[in-house]
Amino acid sequence: MTTAAPTKIPAAPTWDLDSIFPGGSKSEEFKSFRGQTKAKLDSVKILAESLPSTITKDSLAVWVAFIEKLQECQLDISLVLSFASCLGSQNVEDSLADSIYAEGLELYSEWEKIKADLESLAIKQSDEDWALLTSDPKMNEVKFYLDEMRALARSKMPIEQEKLALDLSVNGYHSWYQLYEKMSGELRVEYQENGKSETLSLGQLATKFASPDRAVRKQAFEKMTEAWQSRTSLASMALNNMSGFRLSLYKNRKWKSYMYEPLLHTRMQEKTLDTMWSVIEKNIPRLQPYIDAKKKLLKIDKFCWYDEFAPCGKADKLIPYAEAADFIVEKTRTFSDDLADFCRMAIDKSWIEAEDRAGKRGGGFCTDLGAHKQSRIFMTYAGSYENLLTLAHELGHAYHGYVLKDRAVFAQEYPMNLAETASIFTESLVTEAALSVATDPQEKLMLLDQKLQSAYVFFCNLYSRYLFDRSFYEERANGMVEADRLSELMVTAQKRAYGNLLDESGLHPLFWCSKLHFYISDTPFYNFPYTFGFLFSAGVYEQSKKEGAGFADKYRALLADTGSMTTEAVAQKHMGVDLTKDDFWQGAADNTLADIDEFVKLASTM
Repeated sequence: MTTAAPTKIPAAPTWDLDSIFPGGSKSEEFKSFRGQTKAKLDSVKILAESLPSTITKDSLAVWVAFIEKLQECQLDISLVLSFASCLGSQNVEDSLADSIYAEGLELYSEWEKIKADLESLAIKQSDEDWALLTSDPKMNEVKFYLDEMRALARSKMPIEQEKLALDLSVNGYHSWYQLYEKMSGELRVEYQENGKSETLSLGQLATKFASPDRAVRKQAFEKMTEAWQSRTSLASMALNNMSGFRLSLYKNRKWKSYMYEPLLHTRMQEKTLDTMWSVIEKNIPRLQPYIDAKKKLLKIDKFCWYDEFAPCGKADKLIPYAEAADFIVEKTRTFSDDLADFCRMAIDKSWIEAEDRAGKRGGGFCTDLGAHKQSRIFMTYAGSYENLLTLAHELGHAYHGYVLKDRAVFAQEYPMNLAETASIFTESLVTEAALSVATDPQEKLMLLDQKLQSAYVFFCNLYSRYLFDRSFYEERANGMVEADRLSELMVTAQKRAYGNLLDESGLHPLFWCSKLHFYISDTPFYNFPYTFGFLFSAGVYEQSKKEGAGFADKYRALLADTGSMTTEAVAQKHMGVDLTKDDFWQGAADNTLADIDEFVKLASTM
């Protein structure tokens, strides 16, 4: 990276969507594709209705053809949803994109009902007949998915009730998420800086939390809190109704625990999750010297929520997007040419929406584009090293999709916790490679801070979200939880998760309101998978250092298996570890906290 410290950088690029469907939400090609997708869905529905009731040698080919068509249809619907999400994210005023997304949800609901028919038939088959299907060469890649689907079907409601629930979810359950996302995207604040007032979206405001100026961070926090304070009743209504829908569904399916679904989504055992959090809670106090040193560097007495992303070291440097992109490619190449070449391709082919402008949604994401076998990355790049890491993170997600792009569709269905492995692993590569060549003490301090800041966030911030979710669901089972009570639950969760690291006066009671992850309708407990990915990737990264260049192929093989195994099985096969034991998690925690002494020592010289 350059040694200069520019105060202004060129605008980051926008992405290329026209090569997929030209014309945005008014695209005639996109409209035609949606029509074709609906027609394909109708044809698959007819196939489902005529599917032989039993699997025999004579009916096997029909069953196989149906499942292949079902996968194709899912791929097309995912493209409708992904493309509409891209359009709506780049422009929150694009109401047509929102309508198209809703249309895509309806298509997906119809697809899920067809899949429910398959599930209903699957549990009626004998084990021998089912094995006849899954042993077919064309079903080899999706055997795990099909077996998992059949096992899950046994725990669901009768087919007609499942279909009704899917129907109701479109205009009820998922609509609450759309409402929240729209509300969040449209929020604006008047921000004062350098004697000037400007109107910022929440996405733009979020970039202020990485400012070295505490007054800037504090104002950003206060403006964000003020904006959400005006929406607490609506956010509370959305959160309560979404969770209420889930709990009603769980009750009718006779799922006794609200953790059943999130554990299903992550293909992991509750013992694994409990072991991970138990180890983390024991290790959180080890962060105290890091926070104390950071407080001295920042010249503050109390560490508050808006100080979490305060930079240390060379914080005045803005990194141009092109330089950040080159840096990521260069540093990932120290591990894998395949990963580096992919990053270069994604950057050069304009797969990334990074421009810092008003009218965009906040946050970042990576989404795959169906049969195009491409991805698109959404973020707001303002020149901070944190932005650089976000870019590396999302490129990691995109690489994961690239590795799986030629697999059968059902074999690409990897759980969220393993998805985070690829993204966080790429972040680690970039940070570690930068540290290895850093000679400037200020730059080295900044890089160490970024590493330890990640540990702080994944250990404390994510743990507070998990604790909040648990306490909220326990209370929601007995009725609506008012906004003020939600804030109380959030404060209680933060006190336990942060301990003495975060000053009590600097907590964030409205975090339940401002964090989009609590409102994602298709993924409950959108928190612990991030921490899992962070620590699991630490273990993977440690093994990569031990094995050297030859590990790149093993890493790719690990990613390739994430859609075809349980989480514990992936870890056992590719890492040789038992995730239900403390050993792996403690080792991963030790690795992530190993730089505390060096940070404290270096900070004392500043």
